Amino acid sequence: MVTIISLGIQAAEERVFDHPYIEALVVAILLGMAVRTAWEPSERWRSGIAFSAKQLLEVAVMLLGASISFAAILASGWLLIGAIAATVVIMLAVSYGLARLLGLKTKLAILIACGNSICGNSAIAAVAPVIEADGDDIVSSISFTAILGVLMVLGLPLLIPLLKLTATQYGILAGLTVYAVPQVLAATVPAGIVSTQIGTLVKLVRVLMLGPIVVGLSLFVARRRKANTKANTRTGAVDAGAAKAAAISPFKLVPWFIIGFLVLAALRSFQLVPDIAIAPVTKTAAILTVVSMAALGLGVDVRVLSTVGGRVTAAVTLSLMLLLGLSIGLVHFFK
Repeated sequence: MVTIISLGIQAAEERVFDHPYIEALVVAILLGMAVRTAWEPSERWRSGIAFSAKQLLEVAVMLLGASISFAAILASGWLLIGAIAATVVIMLAVSYGLARLLGLKTKLAILIACGNSICGNSAIAAVAPVIEADGDDIVSSISFTAILGVLMVLGLPLLIPLLKLTATQYGILAGLTVYAVPQVLAATVPAGIVSTQIGTLVKLVRVLMLGPIVVGLSLFVARRRKANTKANTRTGAVDAGAAKAAAISPFKLVPWFIIGFLVLAALRSFQLVPDIAIAPVTKTAAILTVVSMAALGLGVDVRVLSTVGGRVTAAVTLSLMLLLGLSIGLVHFFK
């Protein structure tokens, strides 16, 4: 029911504004939290909620690979691609460091860094299962990232006359700073079709960075888990049998859904995924993500937000301001 209501609200936004300013996944997580405040799920419901929050989310992430073509990315030019990739990497490090300086937990700092640097809620949703983040951290990072994402859509066009940006420059700026692809469309439509095309292309390059980043995180987590297991074995904290069971095979270093994501992206690049299949696959992924976010909302105590809200808000806001400043410098380089 939460999913249906959330999709209905997004559909209403699309009819009125042409594009959703608040995506269904954000509505779903907020509605789920509201329901959780008034009703605590019994054991009967918890297994289904847990399945929706994890397994369905992993399927959704995998399906997103079918919408990405490596050929379209390469056509934009190596200089721009390199600049976008460098911006993402720099902001990942800066955002993570800033969040840690503000006292946030490691996993929450990673979620905020990935959300700000790559693609907002989608990046948070993709990274969360890899680093085994709990529902509270996911909700905290998504909630504030979502709010700032909407503010960016509304406020970014004001920079066009202020900074005297061309259509191409503004498109690059929007693609580098706005979180979600639908929000990029909403932010660039007022500036014309050229800004929309450039913004979407730049945004796709950022989204493509999600794959390598998640693979890298999965390798790091696997190596750290293996090192901890060896340390516990040496100190006698676990027996040899437990250590052997915890050993990680090469096939488990990368989550199955990330492998699926890269395979589908490769198939799409070689035109083995027909164009007619893209829309239904993307729509299915979007619906599954909304279901997962509703499940996350249902599993979170809203009081957690009050304990980390100020620090999370500061981390997300400062990171976004730094990203905006770096991106403005970049667009002036691409005259």
